[in-house]
Amino acid sequence: MSIPARNTIQDREISPPASTRRSKRRRLSASQDRSTASSKDHSTPPSQESITLYSWNVNGIAPFLQPSVASYLKPSDGKDAGQCTAKASLRDFLRRHAWPNLLFLQEVKINPEDTKTIRAVEKAVARQSSEPADAHDYEIHFCLPSDKFNARGFGRKVYGVCSIVRADFSERYVDTFRPVSWDAEGRFLVIETKATERMPKLAFINVYAVNGTDNPYKDPETGEVAGTRHDRKLRVHSLLQSECRELEARGFSVCIAGDLNIARSRIDGHPNLRTFPKQHCLNRADFEAKFFSDSTKQHKMPVDSAATSAKDVETKDGSLGMIDTFRYLHPEQKSYTYYPRSKTFGDSCDRVDMILVSEALKGNLREAGMHETPSERGPSDHVPLYVQLDFDDETSVPP
Repeated sequence: MSIPARNTIQDREISPPASTRRSKRRRLSASQDRSTASSKDHSTPPSQESITLYSWNVNGIAPFLQPSVASYLKPSDGKDAGQCTAKASLRDFLRRHAWPNLLFLQEVKINPEDTKTIRAVEKAVARQSSEPADAHDYEIHFCLPSDKFNARGFGRKVYGVCSIVRADFSERYVDTFRPVSWDAEGRFLVIETKATERMPKLAFINVYAVNGTDNPYKDPETGEVAGTRHDRKLRVHSLLQSECRELEARGFSVCIAGDLNIARSRIDGHPNLRTFPKQHCLNRADFEAKFFSDSTKQHKMPVDSAATSAKDVETKDGSLGMIDTFRYLHPEQKSYTYYPRSKTFGDSCDRVDMILVSEALKGNLREAGMHETPSERGPSDHVPLYVQLDFDDETSVPP
């Protein structure tokens, strides 16, 4: 387990039913259903290096710490497995999804001084002696809030991200785990990897982005009001963009994964895209301008996708030109990651969780999708999403 020093105890139209949706695989002759809750084989040839990353806003880690069970997702009464209740167990999630290399959790809601819960998470993802030989062990790394002015509510059980990393992947590839210097709310955690013969240096950023509101944002050092949460959201866009630029300048290809708290276009909101008040449109346009270049062409998106003109925002340094992995592979598919529990599943939903990669990784995309079922949502109000990157000599993808 690793907790960055700043956060240590001492320091203080609706998608079709899941069973009918098919996903695209690069260089595969047949599609495979990836939106059900059953296990998938992510194995690759020995000559190929592959990374599978899952991301999930769990809206509180506590319900996911129950022990693993062997009978997860068993059909009953003739029901399809995807309609059964998935156990809220991190270990079962990892097993069910074929032991991914990385699982990024957002909004874990752990008080940074709560060592008992931190240890419980560590135990929840560890390999058990009773498991078969092919079961994998995992380690955890947290970034929890240290901001005493902006992260005080609910007994300081707010925000926070956790990166769960398969132990063999960490040992072979990972060089550094670190927070970012410009955030104290526990929203960002960076993993930097080593380059290999086939794989470049990679930087994975676990993100729980600021939700723009009219509530005040306070200076984390003085406590003085320094604008609104909308202002802070825009500032974080700029800071994250600069972080990515610095990483790319150091030779890293970047992957941003998490809850971005932005629905990019009309196709990403059901029944409607949020356009009122106008500040949400400005936040969206700012996000588009900073992270994507010519996004309407790049992702085959409608011209009015940003719901306001990018001219409404000022960008001094241009765009990062990143790839929205899901939208790149599925330009016309209506799929969503946020399903509020206060409404019937599918009545209102948005794609606000994303996995973005540097354009240099576009040719390495094999799969991208999400598991849109009530069972996979579990106690959360978000469903998990995933991406698979392959590193070999064949890196072309469909135009």
